[in-house]
Amino acid sequence: MEKKYLVIYEEIARQIQEGHFPSKTILPSENEFAESYKTSRETIRKALHLLAQNGFIQKIRGKGSLVLDLKKHQFPISGLISFKELADNLGDRAETTVEKFSLQQAGRDIARELNVAEDEKVWKVARVRKIGGERIILDKDYLVERHVPGLTKKHCENSLFEYIEKELGKKISFAKKEFTVEDPSEEDRNLLDMEGFHAIVVVKNHIYFEDATLFQFTESRHRPDKFRFVDFARRMDVQVN
Repeated sequence: MEKKYLVIYEEIARQIQEGHFPSKTILPSENEFAESYKTSRETIRKALHLLAQNGFIQKIRGKGSLVLDLKKHQFPISGLISFKELADNLGDRAETTVEKFSLQQAGRDIARELNVAEDEKVWKVARVRKIGGERIILDKDYLVERHVPGLTKKHCENSLFEYIEKELGKKISFAKKEFTVEDPSEEDRNLLDMEGFHAIVVVKNHIYFEDATLFQFTESRHRPDKFRFVDFARRMDVQVN
């Protein structure tokens, strides 16, 4: 016989998928579910934990279980795609606001990320990405000025990749990526609509031209409920001795 918490999990998941519990609403409390299902809070807690693990809900401190939007935006892990390209593919109304734009010396930390001298001139750009009226991504870009000359705030409002490839005629080839989950910073809370979330997905990209020149470091900070990062993996043939 199937365990009761699995039965409850499947029923609540189905209700979420069918819209009985719409996205951005709070589920009934553990006590309310326990009463309606005639079971213990521990059983309900297990069902809710499974719902959270499978991306149906997010536990919000002091509020309860928030129903997530199942239509998350997909970012390919192994691909290189700009926000403008993503927004064009999604067909959602998307906006970019440039919060910071300057040409400065790299400084110690960025110099290390870009493998340049600390006094190297670097474009420093901070952009907030809005989809469907919500501020959900903070992109912090650092580009070596001698590799990307002539950059303007207008280019940053449109697409860095488009400027580099179409106007500068340079070929962007590959990136090394690192994914972490961190506590939101004060900057995240000021610039993004965090909606009570207590974690943020950070994607660090070191981006290279086709001649393997490192020209850009980007720290992209994503609100966790709006994205899933996807990839396709193929198992290679392995000889076993």
